[in-house]
Amino acid sequence: MESVENTLNLNAVDAYLHNNLEGYSGPLSATKFAVGQSNPTFLLRTPQKNYVLRRKPPGVLLKSAHAVDREFRVQRALARSKVPVPAMYLLCEDEAVIGSAFYVMQHLQGRNFEEPTMQGESNRIRAGVLDEMNRVLSELHEVDINAVGLSDYGPPGNYYERQINRWTKQYRATETATIPDMDNLIDRLGTAIPDEDGQRTLVHGDFRIDNLLFEQGGTRCIGVLDWELSTIGHPYADLAAVIMQWQMPPGDEGRGLAGVDRESLGLPSDQQFIADYCERRGLNGIQNFGFYLAFNFFRMAAILQGVYKRALDGNASDPDRARVLGGYVPAFARQGLAAFES
Repeated sequence: MESVENTLNLNAVDAYLHNNLEGYSGPLSATKFAVGQSNPTFLLRTPQKNYVLRRKPPGVLLKSAHAVDREFRVQRALARSKVPVPAMYLLCEDEAVIGSAFYVMQHLQGRNFEEPTMQGESNRIRAGVLDEMNRVLSELHEVDINAVGLSDYGPPGNYYERQINRWTKQYRATETATIPDMDNLIDRLGTAIPDEDGQRTLVHGDFRIDNLLFEQGGTRCIGVLDWELSTIGHPYADLAAVIMQWQMPPGDEGRGLAGVDRESLGLPSDQQFIADYCERRGLNGIQNFGFYLAFNFFRMAAILQGVYKRALDGNASDPDRARVLGGYVPAFARQGLAAFES
C-alpha cells in the first residue's frame, strides 16, 4: 500500500467521521491500496477499529463514471442476500469535505488472489476457490431485485444495446488514436445483439477473482468488491467476463489462463465452468456465447482507454500502471473480433 500524502485530507475525514459515524474515535491514520485504477481506496486505521474509504478520484470526470453512491447502494441492498459484501457504514456526497464523494465500509479480514492460477496453493484450494466463485456468481444472478429494493437500479430496455451505446460514447470521449479493430468491433456488436430472453438480473460488471475476498486458509468467499459497473442487466455478461479474463496470458499482467495446463492445477475448463453455472441456475446451456465474450472484450477495451486518458490528463490513481494498461486496448479489440468466431 502507498502513503496518502496529497491524496486524502485526514483531518477532514477524521472530523467528518467523529460527527457522522457512531462509535468512531481517533486518532486516524491511512494508507492507500496500490491496486485499482478507478476509485482510489484507503485503509483507515484507528486504535479500536479499521475501516475502508473509497472515493471518487479528483479532477474532471466523465458523466456517470466513478459512481461511489451506486456502489454504496448496491452493497447495502445485498447485506441480507446470499452474496457476501462488506457492511456499509456511511456515504458522503458533500464534495466540500475532501474534494469528492466517498463512502466508508467494513474492513474485511480475508485474502485476495490476484490471478486464477493461485500460485503456491494446493489443487484442492484452487478447485474450491473457483467453484465458490461460480456459486457466488450464480447467487448474484438469482437475487430478487424487487425484494432487495434494486428494481430501479438500471433502466429498462435491452441491456446490451444500452451498454454498447454507453461504452461507445465513453470510448469516443477518451479516444486518443484511431484503432480500426475497435471501430469494426463496435459496428459488429451493434448488429449481433441477441433477442431478449426474459432474464433481468443484477450484474456486477467486473466479476473476476481479484475482486473477491476469501476466508483465510479456506475457500469460502467473504466479500465481492468493486461494484462501480453494477446495474440491472443480463447475467451472461458477468459469466462471459470470467471467461474473457481467462483468455489472457497468465501472470501479473494478463492474470489469465491462456496456455495453462488447467487439469494439472485442478482448474476447470471454460466449458465446465459454464456448465456448472448453468446447472446451478437451472439453465439448459447458453446459445451464442461468442457474442457475450466479444461484448466483454469491447467493454474492457473502452475501460482501459479511459484509464489511459486519465493518465494523460493526470487523474489516474496509478499513472504508470494506467499507461501500461492503455497499451492493451488494440489487443482487446482484436480478441473481441476473434470471439465471434469462437
